[in-house]
Amino acid sequence: MRRSMLVMCALLAGTTLGCAKIKEALDKRKNRNRTPATQTATQDTTKKPATPAAPAGVQPPPVTPPPPTRPAAAVTPLLSDEPYNSADTGTIAPGMGESDVAALWGPPSAVRHAGSFTYLHYPNGCERSCGTDDVVILQDGQVVDAIVRWAGHGYSGQSSSPPGRVPTPTLQ
Repeated sequence: MRRSMLVMCALLAGTTLGCAKIKEALDKRKNRNRTPATQTATQDTTKKPATPAAPAGVQPPPVTPPPPTRPAAAVTPLLSDEPYNSADTGTIAPGMGESDVAALWGPPSAVRHAGSFTYLHYPNGCERSCGTDDVVILQDGQVVDAIVRWAGHGYSGQSSSPPGRVPTPTLQ
């Protein structure tokens, strides 16, 4: 590092160490690490908070409790493949429409649009090991490609990603 950079880092560290906000955050963190028994022992419960007196003839606004907070949704990562079974099987062909694909494979788990392309995602039971759902690619409403890994899904056209294809780096 250059000396000027070292000096700037030292100045920055020196100015932030004296910052009151940092000291406040450290104090809060120390209080959080205490056990509940020590926190209740250090709190003074004999004093009640002062409430301002309302002027004569004026009623204070009603106190409304804060809205309840929802716990964060539990997100479980997909650690391994889960078997997929469905009665919706069949082979799709180039030129089919979205409704034709849905008639064979059922409703997609996700639909994405990008320009004239539509991507229909279907579960396949190997999302973790394959790295993708089964994907049907439509251009202007017609099937042009499909990536299929589940044995119940078939594609009669030439897939851009057949199961035996080994990934190779893109040349630039």
